[in-house]
This record gives sequence, structure tokens and C-alpha cells, in this order.
Amino acid sequence: MLHAVNALANIGQRWDLHRIQQLVKWTVYLLVFVNFCFYLYDDVTRASHALHDESTIMDMLGSFATSSAVLAWLLLLAMFELETYAIEDAEWNGWVARLVHGLRLACFLVIAHTVFAFAEWCWDLRVDQVVEPSRGACALIDSDLSWTYNLEYWDITADNCEELSASGPVYRLGKDAVVTDAKGLRLERQLALADVGEIVAWLIIILAMEVMVRLQGKGVTDGPLMRRLKIVKYVLYGFLSCLALWWNSLGHTLYLWDTFLWIAGFAAIEMNLSEWRDEILEERSQTQQQESAAAEST
Repeated sequence: MLHAVNALANIGQRWDLHRIQQLVKWTVYLLVFVNFCFYLYDDVTRASHALHDESTIMDMLGSFATSSAVLAWLLLLAMFELETYAIEDAEWNGWVARLVHGLRLACFLVIAHTVFAFAEWCWDLRVDQVVEPSRGACALIDSDLSWTYNLEYWDITADNCEELSASGPVYRLGKDAVVTDAKGLRLERQLALADVGEIVAWLIIILAMEVMVRLQGKGVTDGPLMRRLKIVKYVLYGFLSCLALWWNSLGHTLYLWDTFLWIAGFAAIEMNLSEWRDEILEERSQTQQQESAAAEST
């Protein structure tokens, strides 16, 4: 019996809170990478329908805006992980800091391009581009156009054209070789606007995180600015959660999973910041005790 108790105690020591936190954190990071693979597959599928012979390089980059942004977010998480946990303060010298900050800047530029691509898509959708005024999808059989609704895509054939839409106007979506009906166009505009709101919210969150990391790197662990940045992040997390529930109501469960997974990913960085803050406060306390002891000895 005593042997069993000692064995359990040893297991408890090996699996302390810190190790459990690290296991959860790296599990989240792995799942985020798997999520990136799903988004890359979705972008490849979309590009196969949307791109055509007259598509430009910018059109091609725009088709992969989502997966490239997710990859940039992955790299940002990696850079924050290095700065807030993996690299010790003593090793955070000039070239290391410049390299990590330079990579983060490159990621910000990729994300900025994503904001531009999503905003441009919203702008392209503002105009009704009527391709077929009355006969619906069946008028476009054997064309080079694909049908879309709610982010799903189909080739237009005689077998499915009546299921895709009833008689009525058909609209082209921006410059893409993709069409839909009035209901699909309205939903596409809503989805495009949601994409812009989502990426801007995440960008503000990551900028707030950047400021917090920089401040903490200078020994600032609390204060009005830090508290305001936390409030901004929590409000935006709430906005993103509501947006994810809306995506889920449209049948896009992946986006619901994605949002909460990324929130968990940034919570892992918050955990690193908390541990780092505790180390700073502990070092500060030790320094004060040493200074107090030195003052008393004199």
C-alpha cells in the first residue's frame, strides 16, 4: 500500500501543473497546424473553381489569402512562444531580438495583405454583375463558370442546374469564374464582410499582444495601459466568439472550431506571459530583499 502511495506521489511530481500546461499548450499548437492544412485544402478547392485564364498574380494570391494568413498566424505564435517562453532573458540579445521581431513584422505584412484582399473582395461584390437575367443556372451549362452558395462549389451541368437555382437572374462574383443567384449573392456579401471584421479583430488582438510583450520585456507588469489592452482583447474575443456561432449556424462548424482553437492558442501565450510576469516579480522581490539586507548591514 505504501509503495502504491509513493508511486502516485511520484506521478504527481512528474505531472505537475507546469507540465500539464505545457502538454495542453503544445496540443493546441498541433491542432492549429492541422487546422491550417484544412484551410489550405479549402483554398485549393476554391482556386480550382475561381481562377481562370485571365486571372492575375494578385487574383491567385487573393485565392490563397486565408491559408497564407493562417500560416502567418502560426509563425506569429511561434515567435511569441520564443520570446515569452523558449528563449531566456539572458539570451535575448541584439541579433536574436532583431531576428524574431523581423519575422513578426513579415507576418504582419502577410496579414495586412489578407486584410487588403478581403476588403477588395467586399468592394468587388458591391456591384451586381448580371450574367444571365432570367433563366437561372441552366442557361450556363457547359460554360466555364462554376456555381457557388454558402462557400460550396459545383460545376454546372444538365443534371444539377435545376437544383442549383430556379429561374431568375444569375450574378458573377467579382472577377472570379463563379456565379450564384440573388440569395447566394446576398449571403456572399455577408460572409465577405464577416471575413473583414474577423481579420481586423485578430489583427488588433495581435497588436495588443505585441505591445504587452514589449512592455513586459521592459519590466512593466501592470498599469492602466496593460489593463486597457486586456479589456480590448477580451471584448474582441467575445466579438469573435459571436461571429463563430454565426458561422456555425450556417453549417460551417470548422470556423467555430477554428475560432475557439485560436483563442486557446493565444491563451497559451497569455499563460507564458503570466509565468514570465511571476519571474519578473520574483526577481524584483529578491533584488529588493538583497538591497534591504545590504542597507541594514551598513
